[in-house]
Amino acid sequence: MLLIRCPHCGPRNQDEFAYGGDATVKRPADPASASDSEWHAYIYVRDNPRGPHEELWHHAAGCRRWIRVRRDTLSHRILATGPVHGPLAEEEGR
Repeated sequence: MLLIRCPHCGPRNQDEFAYGGDATVKRPADPASASDSEWHAYIYVRDNPRGPHEELWHHAAGCRRWIRVRRDTLSHRILATGPVHGPLAEEEGR
């Protein structure tokens, strides 16, 4: 069971959260002039990283805010958490 530290609510069970995807994917800078291939890459093309990776999670059963999580995809350990547009706080004991 994963314990995710919400920066707004504190440590919570993963069941309160919904995975929101890769936090490193960037929307096209000018959406109106982006080509079909740019949109295709943004929507469908994803890496499958091994090791530490930043993800978005939605605290659906709590404060309902989005947070950023750095998680090791090999061990599933949560390494750091924070607000979407703020600094990540390293987890204690890591």
